[in-house]
Amino acid sequence: MDVNLVLFKKNGTTRSFRLPSTVTVIGRRQESDLCIPLMVVSRRHCELNLEKGRLRLRDLGSRNGTYINGRRVDQSDVAPGDKIQIGPVTFAVQIDNQPAELSTPDSVILQPPEHLTVPEKQPVDQGETFHTPPDDESVEDAAAEILNSIGDELDDDDITT
Repeated sequence: MDVNLVLFKKNGTTRSFRLPSTVTVIGRRQESDLCIPLMVVSRRHCELNLEKGRLRLRDLGSRNGTYINGRRVDQSDVAPGDKIQIGPVTFAVQIDNQPAELSTPDSVILQPPEHLTVPEKQPVDQGETFHTPPDDESVEDAAAEILNSIGDELDDDDITT
């Protein structure tokens, strides 16, 4: 049984990925059989299992879910022509070259499923060093501590006047 996942790109072109073995793990980790390096994809997102002439998809507890033909699934048989969506990436399934012609899915790569909302870019909270401005005594104490630790490492020859 020859299984290909056909990726639909935003510009309308496709790229085909042949399943490398009977068990194929798809996820964000480099060690995945098929790596999708996007943060909305879990490290080990889902698994495709080819056994006894059938292809079965199993979600591996992903945060954002795995979809077949727009329906979220925990596990399901996969048929030729089915669309698998993992994060914003959509694949069409070809089994033994069937279907020979694939239709472009409603959503293509970089189009997140409706349940995934992409927030507007917001500044990252870096935290504050001081909740209130430091007083002069705190600054002097910190400076003295730094100078003392540096002073322990310096020789008299390192200091010029």
